[in-house]
This record gives sequence, structure tokens and C-alpha cells, in this order.
Amino acid sequence: MTPHALTGGFADTPLQAARGFRAILTALSRPGTIVALTGATPPAPLSPAAGVAALVLLDATTPLHLAGAHDSPALRDWIAFHTGAPLVGAEAAMFAIGTWDALHPLDRFAIGTPDYPDRAATLIVETDRLEPSGARLTGPGIKGAAHLSLPETAPFRTNHARFPLGFDTFLTCGDRLAGLPRSTCVEAA
Repeated sequence: MTPHALTGGFADTPLQAARGFRAILTALSRPGTIVALTGATPPAPLSPAAGVAALVLLDATTPLHLAGAHDSPALRDWIAFHTGAPLVGAEAAMFAIGTWDALHPLDRFAIGTPDYPDRAATLIVETDRLEPSGARLTGPGIKGAAHLSLPETAPFRTNHARFPLGFDTFLTCGDRLAGLPRSTCVEAA
């Protein structure tokens, strides 16, 4: 483990974790809402928002898959020190972090079972752009409709069709995060 793995976490863990959790919960319960997440400075290529999400959502009982360039020694060490989350293959992951392309194929990730739909993976997708424009979102937590820049819409439509099964998604860009639960109906812009 490198000395850099010991840095970049929360300076005031109770306060920052509580604020981060509330912002993440807001984003997931109000699809299309973009929230700011600050307080973490993880190693590249992990964004600050994805770093806060990792610090808040991961612990020693949450298997994590790092995809593509995110599967780096520096990031593995940082995750191990700050969260203790075990690193696993995509099929065993409760959480996965990577770019949209690196996370493919998506059918590797758990979607839950009819008896336990909560045993599905949550994808943290690092994007180059996160804006309230593009795909049209409707469903629980959205008054009327919302819009969100998505890497593509077809996989999210397929995912919604499986509801109550399917994966949940967080999209991150820099210090911003948006949630897209499987219950959200996605239509092309």
C-alpha cells in the first residue's frame, strides 16, 4: 500500500458522510436531479463525486468491481484503506465503478431475484458530461418529467422493463452525481 492511499478521504467523517449520504439519497429518490458531492480527493481516474459515493456506500461487506482504467493499484489501495470493500469480479459485485464502456457487457451484473430484488448491483458510471438535458425520465420521484444526459438509452429501457429486477445507476462527472433507479422509465430525447 502506498502512502497516497492513506489520503483523500473525509477530513470530518461523521459530518461529510452524513451530507454525502443525504445528497446520494436525494439523487436516487429524485431521478434526474444532479447533486454536488465534495470532500474526497481519490486517486485518478476516480472522480470526487464517485469517491464520496464510495466512502459513503462501501464497507467490508459490499463487494466492489472496478472496471477498465478504474482497476488500478492506486485506486485498489485507496478503496481498501478507506472502505475495506472486497474487490470481486463483475458477477459477484454489489457495486461497480467504471466508465460506461468499461462496465459492458451489463448482463454480467446481478439484477436480483424475484424473492430478493434488492440483491442487484449498483453501477457508478463515470461520465464526461452530466447535464439536465437529453433522455426523458418519468416515474417515481419525478414530477412530470426530467431530463438527463445518458451515455445511451436502450440499456436503461431494457433495465426498466425488468422491474422490480434490474440494476440501479449513479452517474458521476467531476463533483456531480445523478441517480437513475431501475424504476425510472427512460425515453430517447
